[in-house]
Amino acid sequence: MIGRKLGNRYEIQEHLGDGSTATVYKALDTRLGRQVALKVLLPHVRETTRKRFFQEATAAAQLNHPNVMAIYDIAEDADMHYLVVEYVEGYPLSHYVPSPADVVARLGAQIALALHYAHQRSVIHRDIKPANIKVTPEGQVKIMDLGLALPKEATRVTADGMVIGTPAYLSPEQAQGFPLDNRTDIYSLGVVLYEMATGHLPFDAEEIPALLLQQVKQPPPPPRLIAPDLPVEFERVILKALEKNPARRFQTCEGLANALQAAVPSVRVDERIGPPTAESSAATPTHPGPAIRRSQPTIRVLLADDHTILRRTLASFLETQDDFVIVGEAPEGDTALKLTLQHLPDVLLLDLNMPGKGGLDILPAIRAEAPNVKVLILTGREEEWYIMRALRAGAHGYILKSADERELVDSIFKVTQGHMVLGQGVAERIVGGLIGGGGDAKISEQERQVLLQVAAGLENSDIARALQLPLPVVIESLAQVMNKIGAKDRNAAALQALREGYISLEELHDL
Repeated sequence: MIGRKLGNRYEIQEHLGDGSTATVYKALDTRLGRQVALKVLLPHVRETTRKRFFQEATAAAQLNHPNVMAIYDIAEDADMHYLVVEYVEGYPLSHYVPSPADVVARLGAQIALALHYAHQRSVIHRDIKPANIKVTPEGQVKIMDLGLALPKEATRVTADGMVIGTPAYLSPEQAQGFPLDNRTDIYSLGVVLYEMATGHLPFDAEEIPALLLQQVKQPPPPPRLIAPDLPVEFERVILKALEKNPARRFQTCEGLANALQAAVPSVRVDERIGPPTAESSAATPTHPGPAIRRSQPTIRVLLADDHTILRRTLASFLETQDDFVIVGEAPEGDTALKLTLQHLPDVLLLDLNMPGKGGLDILPAIRAEAPNVKVLILTGREEEWYIMRALRAGAHGYILKSADERELVDSIFKVTQGHMVLGQGVAERIVGGLIGGGGDAKISEQERQVLLQVAAGLENSDIARALQLPLPVVIESLAQVMNKIGAKDRNAAALQALREGYISLEELHDL
């Protein structure tokens, strides 16, 4: 394509990069004598992709703002469709990861004000991330790639419940395929601010379903655990932008911009920002990873597994980590219960299947006699029936023995912080309803109570007695709520009710 002239006007000079739907070139507009960028749609893309591609032109054409990349034209040459957009020189925002709080606040406020301008014109970006933002040599932010932007009057080209965007930056409502408003961009910008301030993404998972689940349910680690010098008020701003419930976030990007400037009083939006430091610009791209937790007290762990080699391997690995101390090991259930009551560890890593009493057998006693001990199931059993039985009996998390070391470490930290943990391979089994399921369903209190009793293991007749309802009402309520949340059977309904937050582990353990 180099040297080729499209539309008898745009002379291609340089290949800039490739995306999933388009190739980007630097070109000369020979008619106006200026540099432009051409986004050429890849051949053989789906019709919905082509419509989204043209929707970018519709969305961006409404915007005329110094911090938003301008769009000049939409055209075609033979079978090639392309957009002509502003050519932006500068550094990707990723080159400013990590940066001091004042730099994060200045850049973040520019981004927020540009988004506020777009939102006032009913345009939602839907794909805010560092790769879609550049910083010019003069320190001016340019928001780019409006390929997923949604103008108010545009015809929706994605089906309801379809997840679209970049998983690491998706809002909880995006992850669930819910209807979106401007607050989805506020959450995504919160992820970007977190990343810029700490050098880490707030959520990590190798598999997309597990990452979506974290976006929906997992609170982010406080940024000051990773960057202790971050101002406290600045941390509050980031965490408010990352609220799971949109009603608890900043309600406008203008409000977010004002809060960023107030959190770092010396910041002026129009103040010039220099090029990224050698340290940040040379840094490898941010990747998900467990947050640095040096400020957290040592976690006392007890291991219970009848496979001696596995148990000793786990103990040796955890003992090499500064954050853990192994207080005991058990090859079967009775010993595990005795040592748990003797040492009261912070976390019990418990296998389900052991000689004599297994993990499921001793869980009720641990819940009753050592309620402050967090129990993380580590097993090879991935049936939904086993998962639900373990959570019902008192477990706080459930991961598979196929988990890698990073997932194991992160899961231990999360259960100590009070989170329910469902590891990779487990999350996937219950996250299927997350996309296109009934996540936005409105369930009644009666249906919620029926779900809670189902999670506790009661059959329909027992639920009728417990809730003092006629049996036909229980059966009908269960059928209705399973249909609402998209569950295929009782165990799936109970798991999904826990995941969606209709019921909590605390409620289940208190029954």
